[in-house]
Amino acid sequence: MNENQKIILFDGVCNLCNGAVTYIIKHDKKNMFKFAALQSEIGAHLTAKFNIDTEKVDSIIVIDGDEYYQKSSAALHIAKHLSGAYPLLFGFMVVPRFIRDSVYDYVARNRYKWFGKKESCMIPTAELKSKFL
Repeated sequence: MNENQKIILFDGVCNLCNGAVTYIIKHDKKNMFKFAALQSEIGAHLTAKFNIDTEKVDSIIVIDGDEYYQKSSAALHIAKHLSGAYPLLFGFMVVPRFIRDSVYDYVARNRYKWFGKKESCMIPTAELKSKFL
């Protein structure tokens, strides 16, 4: 993994999260991201290393070197590196985090009800395997 790559930890059983990962991979033209499920060994290692309470943050985390972003900040940091107009969404960082995170938390709380969940984590296809840790 090169030093510019960022790690996205995601809820591996969430259909919305798995769809988002597939979407990010498709729009990650600079190959900036690697992925790991929160439920995986590497996910557990990284959340422990950064002292992240997965009871409070259970959907998406971006690890960028020695820093990490969670909730809406993670989503906006991802958008900043995608192709097309997505980097413009990073402008929403000016919105106070408590407002951004309240919207994020509402969606996160309802994601299983709205989008469903899998019995087990996503298994990447052979061509996508290199994107996962």
